[in-house]
Amino acid sequence: MTSSDSPPVRPVTRPAQVAGAIAQLAALGVLGVAAFSLLFTLLGVGIGLVFVVGIGLVVLVGLVYVLFALGWLETERVEGLYRFGLPRLRPRSSGRPGFGGFLRTLWMQTIDPGTWRAIANLAISTILGWVVVALAGILVSGAVLTFAPLFAEASAVRLARTGIEVPLAWAVPVGIFAALFSAAALIGLGVLHGIIARAIMVPSREAQLAAAARMSSQQHAGAVRAADVERTRIERDLHDGVQPRLVSVGMTLGLAQQKIDADPEAAKALITEAHTSTKAAITELRQLARGIHTSVLDDRGLDAAISALVARSVVPVHTDVRLDGRCSRDTEAAAYFVIAEALTNAAKHSRATEVRVVARLREPGMLWARVEDNGVGGARVIPGGGLDGIVNRVLAAGGEARIDSPAGGPTSVEVSIPCAS
Repeated sequence: MTSSDSPPVRPVTRPAQVAGAIAQLAALGVLGVAAFSLLFTLLGVGIGLVFVVGIGLVVLVGLVYVLFALGWLETERVEGLYRFGLPRLRPRSSGRPGFGGFLRTLWMQTIDPGTWRAIANLAISTILGWVVVALAGILVSGAVLTFAPLFAEASAVRLARTGIEVPLAWAVPVGIFAALFSAAALIGLGVLHGIIARAIMVPSREAQLAAAARMSSQQHAGAVRAADVERTRIERDLHDGVQPRLVSVGMTLGLAQQKIDADPEAAKALITEAHTSTKAAITELRQLARGIHTSVLDDRGLDAAISALVARSVVPVHTDVRLDGRCSRDTEAAAYFVIAEALTNAAKHSRATEVRVVARLREPGMLWARVEDNGVGGARVIPGGGLDGIVNRVLAAGGEARIDSPAGGPTSVEVSIPCAS
């Protein structure tokens, strides 16, 4: 790997960063101990009560998400201090419905490497915090010792946190040395914190390339699968809808041609019937074309496109759409497809009487949408089905999809898609 391929070395020695690191380490010397005490308490209680009506299992599940919360806070702390460009930690999701999907989601969250890197950095920072608190005490004591001859009445003065008794005659030089040594050590620990955080939290160039390759492979597979599902849907709609209707139109016109001389009135009625069927076929073709891509999405954006979907829905829909800007065409098209498919499923299969659609632009550059109905639930991701199309379409856009549909309802479809996908 050439030097041009190496990741840029992000500075950790700026005065403001070092000062901020020292202050944060001092706080972690106290708060970090409390955080790890909580973790070990939850672990002990969970293991101890695992066979008591499953209470321990609930505690252990809570422990997984407490770990995630601490990892998220640590990642945000490090990123706020050093601006390494760390990706924000997000809860992992298998995208699968039901209890099996929940267990897979829990396992994915448990082994999430980003969370464990953050926890490891938090543990090291807590240890460094203990040292910072001790050094800060020595620094203050050294400064006080420097002026001890002005007020001390005893023959010796104790240097705090060391147990050393310093003769009054040596108080000034020892105090200056202790203060300077402690200050230098504090600065060194501040710099060391940044170096360790960079080593633990920032992925290597190889890891970044491997992650990019995996993401690209997943997006390619999702795009291929989404295209295949969409092609199958179009073929099915043409074969089951428009094609039989056009065949019927042809047969009706054939009958009208046979009767036009012998029975003009009957022929006229047949032509009228053919005309009605033709208009219905045109409507179905328009709906099919709209399902492939809607022009209002390009012209007026996702908000207007969602409004058009809601207007055509046979199930009452409540919308809460707050989009302050536009995303890329692929991102908006993926979100539109998800909402359209979820509304179609709610109308056809869920026996829902109400649907709620929520959409937001979330930082940093993420389009989030959720569709929830009050139907009977029990929806499953079947290869080639509508939910399978949702998952693959979102995956192709670089996003994540979560489908939850327990028996008895409700069914919810939640997606997060990068705006610049």
